[in-house]
Amino acid sequence: MTAATRFVRDNTAVAAPPLVPEVRLHLACEVTPIWQATETELERNGLEPPFWAFAWPGGQALARHVLDNPQTVRGKRVLDIAAGCGLAAIAAARAGALAVVANEIDAFAATALALNAALNDAPVTVVRRDLLNDVVAGRFDVILAGDVCYERTMSGRMVPWLRARAAAGALVLLGDPGRAYLPATGLAEVARYEVPTTLELEDRTVRTTTVWRVLAAERAA
Repeated sequence: MTAATRFVRDNTAVAAPPLVPEVRLHLACEVTPIWQATETELERNGLEPPFWAFAWPGGQALARHVLDNPQTVRGKRVLDIAAGCGLAAIAAARAGALAVVANEIDAFAATALALNAALNDAPVTVVRRDLLNDVVAGRFDVILAGDVCYERTMSGRMVPWLRARAAAGALVLLGDPGRAYLPATGLAEVARYEVPTTLELEDRTVRTTTVWRVLAAERAA
């Protein structure tokens, strides 16, 4: 067992996110202990905070939408970018996608992704590298992105990349509960969900979360 696998298993419990009860994930039961544990590891190894240990509202909304509308991904090549716990990727695999790739840059996130996919018998390929530096147009028919507009730098890189993928012909779906850096234009609402959450993570117990279709760059103005 690798150190990353041991860390994920020791600091999480298997649970189902409230909006997607048919999927089980390795999730943190409490925020503070895993955050402190990761900070210790971060000092040693330069790790990212443990965003992968939580089923964020955007990912839950995307997963619910995909499972309820399997034709969105059935028989298609799907990428879950900045996949976190991998909930949307697992949903796509269970909905009949031809192939699913879940992408993360953090070693612990990639480990959690693999463990979660195995837990759900979901055929998901985990890719650990910064795909925002790659041109992947034509490789994927559907791109899923959940909760990627929470920080200015992240949104500033992600949104143009997503729009470029839409311009290249991919269906790009963005799950977002109203994060600060969600673009004001270039989005078309597809679905809306009320996602139960916790005050440990959010400022309310339910987040209204929208699944948006990201429009092509030339149509975003």
